[in-house]
Amino acid sequence: MTADLFSLLWVVIGIGILVFMIAKLKIHNILALLISGLFIAFAEGMPITKMVPTIQAGLSSVLGTLALILIFGAIIGKLMTESGASQQIADTIVAKMGVKLLPYALLIIGTIFGMAMFYEVAILIAAPLVISIAKEAKIPYMRLIVPTVAGTTMGHSIFPPQPGPMALVTAFHADISQVYIFGLIVIIPTIICSGVLIRRFIPGLDEMPLGNVMKPAEKKPASELPSFGISILVPLLPAILMIGSSLAKLTVSSHSFLYKFAEFIGSAEISMLLAVLVAMWVFGYRRHQPSSQITNQLTSAIEEISNVLLVIAAGGVMKEVIIDTGIGDTLVSFVGKLPVSPLILAWIITVLIRILTGQGAVAAITAAGIVVPMIAAFNVNPVLMVLACAVGSNTMTLMYDGGFLLFQQSFGISIKDTFKTWGALEFTNSFVGLIVNLGLDMIM
Repeated sequence: MTADLFSLLWVVIGIGILVFMIAKLKIHNILALLISGLFIAFAEGMPITKMVPTIQAGLSSVLGTLALILIFGAIIGKLMTESGASQQIADTIVAKMGVKLLPYALLIIGTIFGMAMFYEVAILIAAPLVISIAKEAKIPYMRLIVPTVAGTTMGHSIFPPQPGPMALVTAFHADISQVYIFGLIVIIPTIICSGVLIRRFIPGLDEMPLGNVMKPAEKKPASELPSFGISILVPLLPAILMIGSSLAKLTVSSHSFLYKFAEFIGSAEISMLLAVLVAMWVFGYRRHQPSSQITNQLTSAIEEISNVLLVIAAGGVMKEVIIDTGIGDTLVSFVGKLPVSPLILAWIITVLIRILTGQGAVAAITAAGIVVPMIAAFNVNPVLMVLACAVGSNTMTLMYDGGFLLFQQSFGISIKDTFKTWGALEFTNSFVGLIVNLGLDMIM
């Protein structure tokens, strides 16, 4: 028992070292993750000859499964931005739903942007559009920003191919099509609570001033935009292919060619590749863009994702150390004596790591290494475990968190107002998402 407690203590200290290096010393996430992972390995007594293979295994486990998917996701987001597809989605949904249903329209827009783009990019693209909408509708801008950001954070946290959920799907060997289906069930009530209902309880929401950084968007003429149908189809195409593949496989023999073809088309890599090819055609070549311009957009997207990808890979090293040292199994034996659901524990662990590190994807991949043994030990549905960690990685954060600072600096509001808005919606996202996930666990 004493040895088990020491094992857990080393993880706590390792995470503390990680937080100190990132938040206090401002050391790059990649180095901080590698150093803290090596500390845990040394403290647990891992043989020195096994450490390098563990680092290599951790890196390859992430890069081998996520590299292409994340690169393809970045390309799709870039092409949507440059072509005006993002503006078309926003303009059309707002026009169809009207001023009365604007908050719900912005929940949808935010979720789509969060699924299709990197978080910072989605916020920086959506916010000027929303400020323009608020100005035209004569509505206090923060009343519309809250639902937009609520949808964006949940779309980014729950749905592949975004880094956090994709890493969780890989670590837990979850069915990716079920992650989309159950993720949709979780996200609907969650974003309504965090994006619409919560506004009634935020004092001074309508009086929050807008700083000088974020300006209303300069919109492209409607004649230059791609159609709404194709604009919405491209970011949703991977999900359509993955879900369609799963449904097709239920109707044919597992030995048939159709089954194997559906499995091929429905894989994350191939479905994302097909979406990229469609995006290149409809947002580029069909609009008479020269090949060099499209290539430059792809190169820019890949450059922007490189740092994120390497940070996730470094998180894979720490995850692999935790798995190889058996600390995850130690936690399972410890939790087995507690009257608490493994889903709740996974959520708590991810929340704590997110608060400490300020990194959603890092929290998800680090928590994955700790909780993955619980899936087999307690017969937990891997999809629900993915969602528990996903909503845990999307929670109230502190001032050193990149998302917190992006929100606060973009709108020029005070730290107090940031906690009242960003903090409140993030906590609501996380807590309500967990409650819905536990409800799914009871009926499955």
